[in-house]
Amino acid sequence: MISYGKQSIDQSDIDAVVEVLKGDWLTQGPSVETFENDLQKYFGPKYACAVSNGTAALHLSSLALGWKPDDIVITSPITFLATANCIVYSGATPDFVDIDFKTYTIDPNLVEEKVKFYQIKGKKVKAIIGVDYAGHPCDWKALREIADKYDLQLVNDNCHALGATYLYDKQYAVKYADVVTQSYHPVKHITTGEGGSILTNDPVIDEKVKCLRNHGITKDLDQLESNDGPWYYEMHEVGYNYRITDFQCALGSSQIKKLDKFVQKRREIAKRYNKSFSNVNNLKIPETQNSVDHAWHLFPSQIDFAKLSLTKSEFFEKMKKAGIKLQVHYIPVHLQPFYQNNYGFKPGDYPVAEKFYEKEVSLPIYPDLSTEDVSLVVNNILEIIFV
Repeated sequence: MISYGKQSIDQSDIDAVVEVLKGDWLTQGPSVETFENDLQKYFGPKYACAVSNGTAALHLSSLALGWKPDDIVITSPITFLATANCIVYSGATPDFVDIDFKTYTIDPNLVEEKVKFYQIKGKKVKAIIGVDYAGHPCDWKALREIADKYDLQLVNDNCHALGATYLYDKQYAVKYADVVTQSYHPVKHITTGEGGSILTNDPVIDEKVKCLRNHGITKDLDQLESNDGPWYYEMHEVGYNYRITDFQCALGSSQIKKLDKFVQKRREIAKRYNKSFSNVNNLKIPETQNSVDHAWHLFPSQIDFAKLSLTKSEFFEKMKKAGIKLQVHYIPVHLQPFYQNNYGFKPGDYPVAEKFYEKEVSLPIYPDLSTEDVSLVVNNILEIIFV
């Protein structure tokens, strides 16, 4: 069965993990710091904190940025639940802004309208979480200008865009956002099994997330209220066990060496899809802005099922019978029962996102996808659509 996404593991990855398993440290050892240093070198932040998963990275970021119950935090409705859930974890109020119909990322013009809307009501937006959906960076220059103009915090949920460039810069993320979060789940560009990180140029944020990932424990002599001896530690606030293991980080360090190669293979597959579907009626391929080199975590095609003689579910079933497992990214977050019941969101609130969801189908794209498998995907789609 061909899946929409899959990890790419080779012998060098296995050897890196086995070396750690044979050593003295399985967790909280030197491989964690090595991986964090590798992240700094590739993505350019002054600080990197590796954690247990991408959701933990978002949660710790919300805590480090000090979000509280009176705060409003804006994000995109087209994202995985964790992006919005981290706002709820912190006690802040989540709100959404519709996506741009070309890039599928949060629309900066609508962001500013929403900020002004709250100003008129005497309320202040605390932060914006932009999502580099599918591997296409947001309009970060515009978002940064809005953040500076209205004194907002800016977070980049960068999980889809590892290896992408914005304004010809691969290290763009930390140059625009106050905090950048990443995920290394197996379907992402590199994997540590589960895992994630918080990247930032702010030493205060880095110190905070590194303390909170380890139960809130500190041994820093400058912060201790007393000191009973070399074993002594204190907890000044509640933290979490969001640590990542050494063998996961060894895998991450091995994987990041191949990130450029992985992204190049994804771009080759996307180019093949673009060529195959560029003139197909009722199927829209993703657009890429001139200032962007897409990282293609996803290939979000849009199929106009209303104009075809089959439903989206029937299309999925036919592809599954052909040995191809598709996916949809994502059900708009505001349509989830939790967000409707607790925050009053309803269908029609974000029409671009909802229309996108109706048509969106994520095609298989990952480095180990063979030329023959790509042909199988293309041929079956064309055959089903033109039946």
